[in-house]
Amino acid sequence: MEYKLSDRAKLLSPSVTLAIDAKAKELKASGVDVVGFGTGQPDFDTPDFIKDAAKNALDDGFTKYTQAAGIPELRQAVADKFKRENGLEYKPSQIVVSCGGKHSCYNIMMALCQEGDEVLIPAPYWLSYPEMVKLAGATPVVVEASDATEFKITPDQLRAAITPNTRLLIFNTPGNPTGTVYTPEEAKAIGDVCVEHGIMILSDEIYEHLLYDGAVHQSVATCSPEHQAHTIVTHGFAKAWSMTGWRLGFIAAPEPIAKKISAIQSHSTSNPTSFAQVGGVAALNGSMDHLKVWLEEFDKRRKYAFEKLNTLKGVSCCNAKGAFYLFPNISGTGLKSGEFCAKLLEKQNVAAVPGAAFGADDNFRFSYATSMEQIEKGLARIEAFCNSL
Repeated sequence: MEYKLSDRAKLLSPSVTLAIDAKAKELKASGVDVVGFGTGQPDFDTPDFIKDAAKNALDDGFTKYTQAAGIPELRQAVADKFKRENGLEYKPSQIVVSCGGKHSCYNIMMALCQEGDEVLIPAPYWLSYPEMVKLAGATPVVVEASDATEFKITPDQLRAAITPNTRLLIFNTPGNPTGTVYTPEEAKAIGDVCVEHGIMILSDEIYEHLLYDGAVHQSVATCSPEHQAHTIVTHGFAKAWSMTGWRLGFIAAPEPIAKKISAIQSHSTSNPTSFAQVGGVAALNGSMDHLKVWLEEFDKRRKYAFEKLNTLKGVSCCNAKGAFYLFPNISGTGLKSGEFCAKLLEKQNVAAVPGAAFGADDNFRFSYATSMEQIEKGLARIEAFCNSL
């Protein structure tokens, strides 16, 4: 039987990250020693005090529906986090807690975008951004950056891409897949253009706490009250607290937008998981001591991988100042990213995500959110592969 699918469903591309991860897991299950650099999640466990809070909530029977936008305690904790860490004032009514950072981004698209709208997406980009734009009926417009600018777009590039249909800019710093961090001055300059043209900014700041080499994260919303009025900050617990499977994210937005996002969520997922939200309160109100240990380990891996990648035949790599990714350029190998990653998995049992999925076909994403042992083993295999070309 032939099934009729919606046009929006036909437009979607499958997640290459998850596809690579699934293939690697399939090989591992069959006994193959696969080294995986594909998925973007810390290899550390969620801190115990967060797990304990959720366990206690379960034991206390906190297993029913909550308010669609999240429990009051968590919305207040999020507002307190923004004031404490970013100097931003939000009321709890401006906060919406969602089923993960990805869900937050999707909700924003559904609240702001429709057919005829254009959404500006700097490339390289997180691979789900364009697909979410399509689901909202809008058109993704890519603004390309490259290794030469450390994968940052300029205000002039942004101005040149704006049309009367431009509705939104997606701004991700620290960035996935590159680890790029815009300086406070650069972030303000990008925000200035959006304020000037009346364009909203989706500021994805989920990697905010993962910084190296003295890099500083500044939310574009902090630049002025006008910048804040033009910005929706999206964030979550996945990266800095290693809570990827908890599916817990949040947004801070101008109140009229937050209310509509809450309404959209009430008709789609309803509330995020009740006891996970209690874990979120513990995370935001508790100690961040674990992060210092994690960052020291991430930094050690980053430095090793950066130096090694730049010794490989046909490969060059910019250093990252945030997140836990490097984005090496493989144009010197003569292969595009899809063929490079497919052959790398086939011949050396190393899984990585082709840069084409992120809008950059001369690169691949290397996640160092795995052990140093795996990094050393995997890079030795990548070296052997490059030498064989």
